[in-house]
Amino acid sequence: MNQALVDSMWTYLNAGLAMDVDALDRLYDPEFQNVRVDQAGQTVTLTKEQFMARFRALREQDRKIGESVDDVTFPATTDLGDQAAVMMRRVKGGAPVLYTFIWRMKDGQPTTILRELTFDRDISYLLGSGHLDEGGDTARR
Repeated sequence: MNQALVDSMWTYLNAGLAMDVDALDRLYDPEFQNVRVDQAGQTVTLTKEQFMARFRALREQDRKIGESVDDVTFPATTDLGDQAAVMMRRVKGGAPVLYTFIWRMKDGQPTTILRELTFDRDISYLLGSGHLDEGGDTARR
């Protein structure tokens, strides 16, 4: 287990809970993409700009993305040279949600999040009109 990677994930999760948009902006790589897949096989790809716009809008409305990260576990990490991956598991609505975060690495330390790969129960809400900024890359399968 790469403890530096796990520690960086806790930094990321805590920034999200605090709605620290500046910290999140620094943690997301300029090339960041979130690729989400659901049980029906629907997929959507969200960019850093789309993620940051959502965080800013929530912060302006004095809303948060979550109340706790107590259910988070990190079952595995793997080093890939100049990148590394960490698997994360949490529970939403009583069902497990699985994530893989790909981090850029420099001198053995995580620098920024390059990709977030998410397997979720249902992402239909993201595929409906108006939920993605214009130009969002979406695909239904």
